[in-house]
Amino acid sequence: MATHKLDHSQWQTYFDRVSRGLGGRQVSIEVTGLALGDQIEADALSLTGLSYDPKDNLIEIATEEVDHLVRQPREIYVEEDVEGLHNVEIVDPDGNHQIIRLQTPLALPAH
Repeated sequence: MATHKLDHSQWQTYFDRVSRGLGGRQVSIEVTGLALGDQIEADALSLTGLSYDPKDNLIEIATEEVDHLVRQPREIYVEEDVEGLHNVEIVDPDGNHQIIRLQTPLALPAH
């Protein structure tokens, strides 16, 4: 898997494009920082979308249960390969890292 930094001019089009293909994925959201330590904000929630609003300079990670917002993001890194997007790391104005891990739910065997 390759991790690369997204240029600010790519944020909206990138999230618009990848959000369409994320149906059925689960997401975990972790916030890390020197003052915060490591905190799990959400775990194994069904993802409904990822978006960037340039007008409000806001990233939204929407799930069926909660919306996680990152205001005024400074940097965005994505980890992806031929199978698609795996992780998104957003650096907020305070230098905290919002780490969004995407998982495909395991299929249960049919009875």
